[in-house]
Amino acid sequence: MMPEMDVTIFERSQRVLAKVEVSGGGRCNCTNSFANVTDLQQVYPRGHRLMKRLFNVFDHRDAYEWFENHGVPLLTQDDECVFPKAQDSHAIIDCFLSLARRYGVRIRTGEKITSLSQLEGFDNVVVTTGGSPSGKGLEWLAALGHEIEAPVPSLFSFSVADKQLQALQGLVVSDVTAMLPGTKLRADGPLLITHWGVSGPAILRLSSYAARHLAEREYHSPLSIRWVQLSEEEIRGRIGEQQKLHAQKQLSSYCPFGLQQRLWAYLLQKSLEQQATIRWAEINKKDINRLVNVLQNDVFEIAGRAPFKDEFVTCGGVSLKAINLSTLESRHVPHLYFAGEVLDIDGITGGFNFQAAWTTAYTVAQMVSGVR
Repeated sequence: MMPEMDVTIFERSQRVLAKVEVSGGGRCNCTNSFANVTDLQQVYPRGHRLMKRLFNVFDHRDAYEWFENHGVPLLTQDDECVFPKAQDSHAIIDCFLSLARRYGVRIRTGEKITSLSQLEGFDNVVVTTGGSPSGKGLEWLAALGHEIEAPVPSLFSFSVADKQLQALQGLVVSDVTAMLPGTKLRADGPLLITHWGVSGPAILRLSSYAARHLAEREYHSPLSIRWVQLSEEEIRGRIGEQQKLHAQKQLSSYCPFGLQQRLWAYLLQKSLEQQATIRWAEINKKDINRLVNVLQNDVFEIAGRAPFKDEFVTCGGVSLKAINLSTLESRHVPHLYFAGEVLDIDGITGGFNFQAAWTTAYTVAQMVSGVR
C-alpha cells in the first residue's frame, strides 16, 4: 500500500509460498464465489464472526478484483471454487514475488523466528506463520501472554477398516451426506472411496466441522453415510417400481438410484448378504427395510485419520480473545499483529482458507501502513 515502507519477510524454510504452490493440486484454489454461502459459519467453523466483520474491509469480491488488477485472470468453476485461468499456482506466486521485487521487499529465507528480540528495530511485526500442528511454533507467542487455542488437525480424510469398501477405491459418489451419529455434525457433497477409507469434499468438510470432536475421541467414532438423497418414501417408491417393471431380473442388474454398479453391488451385499442375487419379485418387506436403511444410514467406524500426513489446515492457534478484532493487533504487545492461519480461524475446503489469509493480511496492511 505504501511503497516507501521498509518491509522484510522472514521465512523459516528455504523458499516462500510453498503451501500456495501445492494447493488445489498445484492449481491454487485462491478463493470462492461464496454464491452458495448464506451464513459464514457454514464455511468457517471457527472465526466466522471475525470474518464477517473483516469482510467489510476486504472480502472475496475484493480479492477477485485484486488478483485480476494485478495480472492474474481468474476462473470460477461450477462448484464456485475460484482458480487462476492459467490453472497453475505459479500465477499467484509470480504475482506476489513480482510485487515484492517492485517495492523492494526483502525476503530472508532459512530464518526461524522464536522471539521478538530477533526483530528489534522494526516498528511493526506481523506474524503470518500459518498453523502449528504440534503447538511448538506458538510457544513464544504464549510466553508473551497470548491465549492459545490448542491446535488440532482439520481437513483430513478418514481411515475405515472395511476391506470390501476399500476394494471400491477410486469411486466418486457425487452427492452424499456424511454424519457423526449422536451429534449435529454433518456435511454434504461428493465422496471419494480410497484404499484406506473415505475422502472427498463431504469428508473433508465434516472433518473441519468435527475437528475438535474427533480429536477428543482420538479419531475413533461412528460415521454414517447417506448414499441416496431421497426421502424414505421416495426410495420405497422406486423399489416398488422395480418390483413391477423388472420382477424377474436380479437386484444387482440395475440400480434405480444412479449409483455405480460396483457400489450398488456392495450395498446389496451389505444389506441382504446371500440374498443379494435374488430377483426383484422375491424381496420381502424385511429385505426392503434393510436396503432402505443402508441407503439412508450406512454406518462405519472411523479408525483414525488417513495414514498420510495430508492435513492442510490446523484448527486452533492464537485465540481471538488475544487480539483487537478490528485491527488484529495483539492485546498484549503493541505493534504486534497476526494474519492467516496462525489465528484461530479456519475454513472448509474450497478456497475459504486462502480467502481468510487475504482478508486478515489486507486488514493488517491497512493498520501498519496507516491507511483506513
